[in-house]
Amino acid sequence: MKVEIIAHTPDPEKLIASAAKLCYSQSGVEGIMEGLTPEKTEKFIDMLVSMGHASPFEHATFTFGIEGVSRAVLAQITRHRIASFSVQSQRYVNKESFTYIMPPEIEAVPEAKEEFLRAMEEDRAHYIRLAAILKEKHKARMVKEGMDGNAAEKAAEKLAFEDARSVLPNACDTKIVMTMNVRSLYNFFHLRCCTRAQWEIRALATEMLRKVKAIAPTLFRLSGPPCVSGPCPEGKMSCGRAKEMRELFGNM
Repeated sequence: MKVEIIAHTPDPEKLIASAAKLCYSQSGVEGIMEGLTPEKTEKFIDMLVSMGHASPFEHATFTFGIEGVSRAVLAQITRHRIASFSVQSQRYVNKESFTYIMPPEIEAVPEAKEEFLRAMEEDRAHYIRLAAILKEKHKARMVKEGMDGNAAEKAAEKLAFEDARSVLPNACDTKIVMTMNVRSLYNFFHLRCCTRAQWEIRALATEMLRKVKAIAPTLFRLSGPPCVSGPCPEGKMSCGRAKEMRELFGNM
């Protein structure tokens, strides 16, 4: 898994504090940045968090470049609706050399690992064979309809990928560019850093949090699973590791 912040709002903490300042003072637009020392910025951020005044956090965004994650993660991450996504297309990109993400529980059992690897290679073989069959079919039709041979070759290949991708597994790798505002990131970390989240998206969320904390430590000081900033909401489904989680995310 590879996670990088490829862009973000400059000085996000000060920007959010300036928005809050506009809400709670006589300052006009021209003066809302004036006098916002690091101490005053931190005070505004803490006030907003304590009051639950979340809208100013929407003014700052982070854009992540993500590689080495599975399509299973993609299915989960796109449920977070207040975000923007660009994803590597299986329709236009040849995936015969796809890599795959193996769940740790499968990798830990030799018999399961062997079965998993066999399944991945069978899927690859089916994909390659299907793409070849469909490509020939589409190319023959296009040439018959009068298209140049080279043009037909390229067009037929794209059409073949479109349907051959149906046999690709959930474990197939993908690449994502994702942008979220800070308020959405709070929600994302709240849900996906929890031990009850699926292992891969939990690892992704934890690494994303590590990256944003390095840029805006005050903003994300209490981010992570719910037990970092309050009681665990999971009831009898709780993992019982609240103290461990507070130490883990507090020392991040």
